[in-house]
Amino acid sequence: MPPPRVPYRSAHRFARPLWTAAGILAVALGVIGIVLPVLPTTPFLLLAGVCFGKGSPRLRHWLETHPRLGPPVVAWEQTGAIARRHKKLALGMMAGTFAIGLAFGLPAHVLGIQMICFLCAGSYVWTRPDA
Repeated sequence: MPPPRVPYRSAHRFARPLWTAAGILAVALGVIGIVLPVLPTTPFLLLAGVCFGKGSPRLRHWLETHPRLGPPVVAWEQTGAIARRHKKLALGMMAGTFAIGLAFGLPAHVLGIQMICFLCAGSYVWTRPDA
């Protein structure tokens, strides 16, 4: 049984190709993010879902039903859930980035800003339901 569709208002017919192109670009960046740890995957896939929802119902359906790319998108849209493995990976990347900043001797004010941002983002990610 397919997951319930998120209602998106379709864009004006002249804007649909732009939404579709933005969705394709977002999927491409998301796929690159799978192998390049610095680039996040899931936010780009979520963006692609929104873009396809406005530009191409066919591509939206493809993304939702894709065996590798679809589950995080569907889980987020239905319940705001993030897989525990992805949570751990995100928090590990934040900690690793902070450690690299320490190793390079970034100024204290930069490390402080980075720490505040990572604590806020990490808290948000960790408190989402598990997918």
